[in-house]
Amino acid sequence: MTSSLNTPFTEIDNASIPLSDGRQLAARVWLPRESSNASVPAILEYLPYRKRDGTAQRDDSTYPVFAAAGYAGVRVDISGTGESDGDFDDEYSPRELADCLEIIDWIAIQPWCDGNIGMMGISWGGFNSLQLAALQPPALKAVIAIGTTVDRYNDDIHYKNGSHLYSNFYWSSTMLCFASRPPDPQLVGDRWREMWKHRLDTQPFPLETWLEHQRRDDYWKHGSVCEDYAAIQIPCLVISGWGDGYINAPPSMAQHSGGLTKAVSGPWIHKYPHIAWPRPRMDYHREAISWWNRWLKNIENDVEQIPAYRAYISEGVVPGGFRQHEPGSWVGESTWPSDQVHPQSFYPSARHTLKMTPGNSLKFLVCSPQDCGTACGEFFALKPDSELSGDQRLDDAGSLIFETDVLQDPYTILGRPSIQLNLSVDRPVANIAVRLLDIGPEGVSHRVSWGVLNLTHRDSHENPKPMTPGKTETIKFQLDECGYRFLPGHKIRLAISTAYWPMVMPPPERVTATIMSGEHTCVTLPLYRGDNRIEIPEPENKSPLPEYKCHLKPDHQRVVETDIQHNRTHYRVFDDTGEYEIPDHCMRIRHTHEECWSIAPDDPLTSTASSIYTCYLARDNWRIRTVAESSLTCDKDNFYLEASVTAWDADQVFSKRQWDKVIKRDHL
Repeated sequence: MTSSLNTPFTEIDNASIPLSDGRQLAARVWLPRESSNASVPAILEYLPYRKRDGTAQRDDSTYPVFAAAGYAGVRVDISGTGESDGDFDDEYSPRELADCLEIIDWIAIQPWCDGNIGMMGISWGGFNSLQLAALQPPALKAVIAIGTTVDRYNDDIHYKNGSHLYSNFYWSSTMLCFASRPPDPQLVGDRWREMWKHRLDTQPFPLETWLEHQRRDDYWKHGSVCEDYAAIQIPCLVISGWGDGYINAPPSMAQHSGGLTKAVSGPWIHKYPHIAWPRPRMDYHREAISWWNRWLKNIENDVEQIPAYRAYISEGVVPGGFRQHEPGSWVGESTWPSDQVHPQSFYPSARHTLKMTPGNSLKFLVCSPQDCGTACGEFFALKPDSELSGDQRLDDAGSLIFETDVLQDPYTILGRPSIQLNLSVDRPVANIAVRLLDIGPEGVSHRVSWGVLNLTHRDSHENPKPMTPGKTETIKFQLDECGYRFLPGHKIRLAISTAYWPMVMPPPERVTATIMSGEHTCVTLPLYRGDNRIEIPEPENKSPLPEYKCHLKPDHQRVVETDIQHNRTHYRVFDDTGEYEIPDHCMRIRHTHEECWSIAPDDPLTSTASSIYTCYLARDNWRIRTVAESSLTCDKDNFYLEASVTAWDADQVFSKRQWDKVIKRDHL
């Protein structure tokens, strides 16, 4: 236990939480000084990203603030990660959730805890916070979930309306590396090698599991709280941002889980809102403490009067570069859905226009090049630069586009646009991608929202069926949640494509779609007629993260290459976090990630993906390196997966493990 007279808390670097099967999970605990004489509520965060180094900087910026407000903080490593015993099995597995139920019971009976527990997290921690709330452990009284989902199949990194997302591969590669790292010998002693060897021998190849479940089966329904919103009976604050892939959960929770849920959609990337870009930020610490005070300490405050849905309405966004600030304003709606939102349809018409009334029935054909989509950005951006979607004009060139006349007045939307298309395709398996775009006076094309549908999933995600080539059908699906004000002088554009690579993996054959205009083809926008402007305080501290000593500067590159000689397009990503030293225990950490996606514009079966993810850990004479390599290729019938994890102890290979899998394509 460490403490200082200058801090309002004491800290336990590595507490052990015993589980019923004999495993011990590792926790970092912050205790307010008052808890030595009186018990206090506790805030739990439960992740596989390593308390010792992975989330240390973020934790050091938040839990001392909570301790000063009278809350214990408990940051726990999931089984088989960090300093926790056992093996890592999968994301949000039944064992992960069962372990957390035991963790909550353990925290509740500690002498420093008064039995009231809140749970919070972003991404993984946001997912399992909602999932634990649905399991209703008695001590869990409130949740804050950021960058989360209510539907693991349709709103996560794996699939989107039956379409196979690139991030299925990317995140598998990431977890191969993350789960391969050893515990810190400084905390677990000489048994660190034994623990490390066990996790290297037992860690899964996640992509194998995720590709074996290409339909929305029981695997995905587990942990999807949309299966039973009523199971969540405690207050939930759900937050996300327009630069994040997880943007549909806040309004969904506000709509379906009752008045105790409050939702926020800001302009941010996939980060906590007090450290996220673009600005304006939210004073998350202030917001969270108010939330905990109301539901964990029963202090009467204004939390219950907060609007059900607070959303940032962006406007005039110019894509490209480092986006420090996003123009716009905050609005708040007391109920969601709001009676201030009215659906308004626009119909594709002659001369590629968008009109508010349907025109004549006309045929429009689209057969996109397979590399249409390279301005897509990341599924969830972690940096507000080229990870955000860029200027869409190149992708627009490979799409069927329709647009309005120049707007004379502002046009504001808030909610989820929907698309209805009367179409036919010439292949039994096909994807249709749709983007909603803001076209500025100079012609710059900014993506406001997007969506995709694997047409074999048009009626069911559990029981897909092939399209009948040449048969016209009417299909409908939603685009992602958005809040946007199209300004006078701008135009609204609709872009439809049969490819959206590399965001969406291509079907086995190149597809031509025929779109029929008329009353059965339209895009319906959630027109927002309210003017309920509000203010959301920004944090006073503009740089809340503690500074770590930098030994090697970071480097980030994202490049699209066109190989004219060999008719290939390559999408390359290189990320180097740089090397940083954590001051309290002098561990040096660094990660590098090289990724390449390739495809021929006229052949979907040339699609390949490769990834090399390297982790470095060092302190004094202790030097560790793990390298996770993955590749994904395909033919008409199968996916071919290869992966390896090689671990070095200093300059000696400590372990090497390989996977080689063939998985049948199922309507993908």
